[in-house]
Amino acid sequence: MLVDDHEVVRLGLKSLIQRYDNLSIIAEAGSEAEAIRTAAEIKPDIVLMDIRLNNGSGIEACRQITQTVPETKVIMLTSYAEEELLFDAIRAGASGYVLKQVGTNDLVRTIEAVSRGESTLDPSLTQKLFSAMRESMRQQEKSAFEGLTQQEMQVLALIMEGKTNKEIASDLYLSPGTARNYVSNVLSKLNVSNRAEAAAYAIKHRLRDYLD
Repeated sequence: MLVDDHEVVRLGLKSLIQRYDNLSIIAEAGSEAEAIRTAAEIKPDIVLMDIRLNNGSGIEACRQITQTVPETKVIMLTSYAEEELLFDAIRAGASGYVLKQVGTNDLVRTIEAVSRGESTLDPSLTQKLFSAMRESMRQQEKSAFEGLTQQEMQVLALIMEGKTNKEIASDLYLSPGTARNYVSNVLSKLNVSNRAEAAAYAIKHRLRDYLD
């Protein structure tokens, strides 16, 4: 099934796809509502859908279709290599995401791959996806320490090194009592019960990457 709010685009895709004997177009839709309704009625194997629709959202249509007709696979077509749209499409349940500039053979290979149960991504978007994932992971790691002051992070780094309260006080030019209070605050903020757990937490979340 083809979903695009421009009839000319649908005609072009139809003429390209129908060159292949193993593929057939059984329905078309020009809006979000029509796409959802038609997919529920005819249950196509594949929906090839524009991510941007004038009368609604291709991403929302994808979400509805994959929820109500789980056996139907959705491939999103877009003119834009936008990271946010890519993530939205993946979260909506899309099995493929390709740019409209893709060659006919590559588009057909994508359709065939998705029909076999595979997930595909336009090669030009792969690096964007991994870069965005790395940045997301980095932000998650950084948020693990957002409740700590910079001084408390320095204390945690020394805890990670196995330093005693006396050694922490000496290294940071603090009184023993102040160092002890800092250690207590760090354990409390991280919701851990002892220094070993605090050290393990710091290592797991790569504390060294966030120290000044």
